[in-house]
Amino acid sequence: MTDRVLLTADRHNVEDCIDLALEYDLGIEIMAFAYPDVLDGNWEHEVATYRSILRMIRGPITLHGPFMDLVSGSPDQQINDVCARRYQHAIRIAADLNIGLVVLHANFIGSLHNAFYREGWHKRNVPFWYSLAEIAKQYGVVIALENMWEFEPTIIGDILNEVNHPNLRACLDVGHAEVFGEADFPLHHWIGALHPHLVHTHMNNNNGVMDEHHGFDWQNGVLDYHQILPLLRQIEPPPTMVLEMWEVQAMRDSLHYFQLD
Repeated sequence: MTDRVLLTADRHNVEDCIDLALEYDLGIEIMAFAYPDVLDGNWEHEVATYRSILRMIRGPITLHGPFMDLVSGSPDQQINDVCARRYQHAIRIAADLNIGLVVLHANFIGSLHNAFYREGWHKRNVPFWYSLAEIAKQYGVVIALENMWEFEPTIIGDILNEVNHPNLRACLDVGHAEVFGEADFPLHHWIGALHPHLVHTHMNNNNGVMDEHHGFDWQNGVLDYHQILPLLRQIEPPPTMVLEMWEVQAMRDSLHYFQLD
């Protein structure tokens, strides 16, 4: 089995990511269009630039959409409108670049554990994400909903199950699950709750306290990818695996964990 591995290409390291991807026939996840200043600036020029620099990539290409301060399913309809416009913009950009998957955040407020908030959040987010999935379908794009602050996996899993739309799937961020997830929910619980919607993953290492983006072999890391990767490979089909790390060297140093051609 060959793992489908991508590198997170941010604005500061995109050229080095492209070089590494070409060396190992890996994919790329674009971060540039997650930033408000890009979306509010000359984003058409950025699209043209990425269309050119990605043309030689042979692996999968995905796009990380905007997430900063965005709250889907807000009680405030004006906030919802802003959030929807940002997400729709990312979907259109992905379509322009012939990219079939966009990662978006659910952004549940994880410090609120009361039932009132969770029930209201769920009720509002089901129609929000169904509507967005319908728009994504028109553009031939799949949304992968990523966990961030969520303290347990059914917060997102329940949304995916109820919406039940082929253009709304799950992205499991392994580092976020470790830092923000409760101890009662180890990784195999996250995988079980998000299956069969799980199509995409973000991977890095951290110290279990801070959301850091280090390589797999970082000396202070608490995540053991010798154990994690076999769990993900059991999914049929296995999800794409993104090395979401700060340094390209950390990505390179982590590649020996994967089954590559």
